[in-house]
Amino acid sequence: MISYEEAYRSVLDATRDFGSIQVPLKAAHGLILAEDVRADRDFPPFDRVTKDGIAIAHKAYEKGVRSFEIEGVAPAGGPQQTLQNHENCIEVMTGAVLPENTDTVVMYEHINIENGTACIEKIVSRGQNIHKRGSDEPKNASVLKKGTKIEAAEIGVLATVGKAKVLVKKLPKITVVSTGNELVNVDEKPLPHQIRKSNSYSLDAVLKVEGIECNLLHINDLESEIKKGVATALQENDVVLLSGGVSKGKYDYLPKILEELGVEKKFHRVAQRPGKPFWFGTKADGAATVFAFPGNPASTFASYHVYFLPWLRRSLGLPLDEHSVVLDEAFDNPTGLTRFIRAKVHLKRGRLKATLVLGNGSGDLTSLAQSNGFVRFNPETDYSEGDLAPFYPTKRILQ
Repeated sequence: MISYEEAYRSVLDATRDFGSIQVPLKAAHGLILAEDVRADRDFPPFDRVTKDGIAIAHKAYEKGVRSFEIEGVAPAGGPQQTLQNHENCIEVMTGAVLPENTDTVVMYEHINIENGTACIEKIVSRGQNIHKRGSDEPKNASVLKKGTKIEAAEIGVLATVGKAKVLVKKLPKITVVSTGNELVNVDEKPLPHQIRKSNSYSLDAVLKVEGIECNLLHINDLESEIKKGVATALQENDVVLLSGGVSKGKYDYLPKILEELGVEKKFHRVAQRPGKPFWFGTKADGAATVFAFPGNPASTFASYHVYFLPWLRRSLGLPLDEHSVVLDEAFDNPTGLTRFIRAKVHLKRGRLKATLVLGNGSGDLTSLAQSNGFVRFNPETDYSEGDLAPFYPTKRILQ
């Protein structure tokens, strides 16, 4: 049995690159850029009017001109117009190209228009209300870096530079495998000795948050069926997430089967609670990575967030998402195990504060719904109220 720290390092040392793929812009949200993106022209591409009003030549204003005859109107989306007389003006709309021979825009609120003449009623500064060409980014400037997660703002930038197709990092192909004769489908009525499947649906849901659509596979506790099913999953996927079958029970065949299928064991059993029987390994040819979580719901859920998510982020080139929380109460961990305790975390006066949800063991599903993450406590350590501890969020944290 190894320590949590050793297990964590081993998992991160086994990260891998899944390659890249071009996708349509509308499908890029939530994915990771696999290319640097540059401006294909100046941004903005012209001197852009930022207020509805009139465009003037400021030199006329400096000479004392306050009444400007209107030569025309420049709408947004129209070609650039030209002011013929520098003592006249052109009405302009927000987003329009600044007319040639003008350099200042006065908003409608600061003028009075009568009989085709605009009279300025406020002090005017040269260059006001104009978004200068190239002031955001000049042509060929880097606007997005490789490794950036594509959110709504990045979608806008990509659209602006004309990226109808975007090169992104591939997400891993994943199958979630559950084992056990005691498990029945959600739509079935379980017998007194059975329970409905839950871990595979929980894993499916959290993978969807990462933009990953996984396959779900359930195999009964028959060694030949498990071996056949896992062998196929290893051949067809980048990652196999297993729930159950890795402890020391008579029907926990997975460690033996994985070894027979050529999966190199990195470790089996970690000095932690929940999730002590956690098994991790990689296919000898590097084709698949295996996370075999214990079958209890809290064990599976904690192991996913503590180990798999950092592994996924590192594999995709993202920084590790690390959090700390302030404890609302004291907690003593006299054991030699790293403890992952469910907690309800909230934002209070700018700090994340955690109230522990002790639950009723690693099989307690309802306490997972009542919490929004796990707090990590080191072995043989006493914590006081107000101490900081690492935190692994499982839900969005609300104030």
